[in-house]
Amino acid sequence: MTKVKSSDSIDVSVQELVRKARIAQKNFESFTQEKVDAVVRDIGKFVYDNAEPLSRMAVDETEMGSYEDKILKNKSKARVIWNNLKGKKSRGVIGEDRDSNLVFVAKPMGVVAAVTPVTNPIVTPMCNGMFALKTGNAVIFASHPKAQNCAEYLTKEFMKIVKSHNGPDDLIQVVTNGSVEKTQELMQSADVVVATGGGAMVKSAYSSGKPSFGVGAGNVPVIIDRNIDLKEAIEKIVDGASFDHGIICSHEQFVFAPEENFDETIELFTNTGKVWFTNDQDKIQKLREVVFLDGNLNKDIVGKSASYVGELAGIEIPDSSRLILLPADGSGTEDVLAKEKLCPVIAIVPYSTFEDAVKMAKANLLVEGAGHSAALHSNNDQNIQKAGLELPISRLVINQPSSTSAGGSLTNGFAPTTTLGCGSWGGNSISENLDYKHLMNVSRIGKVISDKKVPTDDEIWA
Repeated sequence: MTKVKSSDSIDVSVQELVRKARIAQKNFESFTQEKVDAVVRDIGKFVYDNAEPLSRMAVDETEMGSYEDKILKNKSKARVIWNNLKGKKSRGVIGEDRDSNLVFVAKPMGVVAAVTPVTNPIVTPMCNGMFALKTGNAVIFASHPKAQNCAEYLTKEFMKIVKSHNGPDDLIQVVTNGSVEKTQELMQSADVVVATGGGAMVKSAYSSGKPSFGVGAGNVPVIIDRNIDLKEAIEKIVDGASFDHGIICSHEQFVFAPEENFDETIELFTNTGKVWFTNDQDKIQKLREVVFLDGNLNKDIVGKSASYVGELAGIEIPDSSRLILLPADGSGTEDVLAKEKLCPVIAIVPYSTFEDAVKMAKANLLVEGAGHSAALHSNNDQNIQKAGLELPISRLVINQPSSTSAGGSLTNGFAPTTTLGCGSWGGNSISENLDYKHLMNVSRIGKVISDKKVPTDDEIWA
């Protein structure tokens, strides 16, 4: 795999990119569903087939995350997203409602500005590109500067796929020599914006004057209920929280465990052989201060290994440890560990009643992460419903590793995506997973319902 260097790229103005994209999109708009799907499928298959070198490219350029986990992520996201898209109508007449006598016609939005983060430099462009093309749009990527090479390489390879299906030039493009100013110009010039990244960038997208889909901060609390297979739940939490060095926004951040099983819970965590735990208050404080500098997340530890985080704190943590588990002083504002930690560090506290657990989980979310996700390991439908009703979240992940399930999987009903909307809690326009349907306009053809009984005023106001 040849690495594209940003310095070798031709710097094309944003306005020229948009002009070319509009020409390409008008051409692509005439493509049939079958032709569109062939292009979309092959983009996903390219990432699936090249998972290893793409993972190496991502780790080498961003210096974040786990090479092995990124391979799994590339394969699983490509697989699950295409599986969800194939067979779905997104061009022309896509359905009808016979009861309402409505016919639905899908139409492209035009040019999609896809702002992609350093934390997901492969699967986010893949996902947003597949969604954009599935619905007949052109797409322009604006990458984080530390993932520019990945974005340029993917754009080049994706365009080879487009051309192999006789698609138009410039259907997929990328901003070169990126900057905040160029990204803002792109967002203001495109027809719709998909913004996956930090809060300031998402706010900028919503201020662009264009329809925008953004994300909010993650800070997933996970509650371990009573009367479950505790060992199984903990193994899933470890798998989720440690995946890709904790870089995924939907990864488990803070564990609430029943007080009578608290010591056993800690023991089961450490027995996995993947978790480093300490009760030493001095070491806990050192790790706090490394993860949070003056109360703010330390960017130097994002997506780094547990041993690296320990090294920065002056603590020796074995390379075999994939996760650091720390007892917190409390939830919400009681301990800075209750905030989002985009690294393999999680906190844990005991709870007495399930109501207390939900209350503490809510306190964490109200400090950071409201609208995103929570996880619960439970066999109690009443408790599941209680958590779903009371927590300010867009998705509640039950009995699954949150980091690899909240964004959709082959075994749950969440729409497969890399962009997780957080609703009004997170300042977002949607409270669900971004899907292809969000990137198309739908015209509704309405006819008279000939056999419709018109109610009288008395019946209406009865």
